[in-house]
Amino acid sequence: MEKIWIITIAIVSFLILNFLFYKSLYDYVKKEVGERMWKIGIGGNKFYFWQSSLFFSTAGTALILYILKWTKVLNF
Repeated sequence: MEKIWIITIAIVSFLILNFLFYKSLYDYVKKEVGERMWKIGIGGNKFYFWQSSLFFSTAGTALILYILKWTKVLNF
């Protein structure tokens, strides 16, 4: 049962961090790159945005799980 909670916390924290990254940077990156370049995707602009989003969410989730383990909230 404990493993289910760990997986649930990891998935929820990953999704929340990914959503926060998307909401805070999507419009800014789209404006900086340009509407035309964003639509046609020259240079993989969308790819780099989502790649950085996944990296940020993964690193943030690992940090959250480490802090929860360090404070002995989770035991794994």
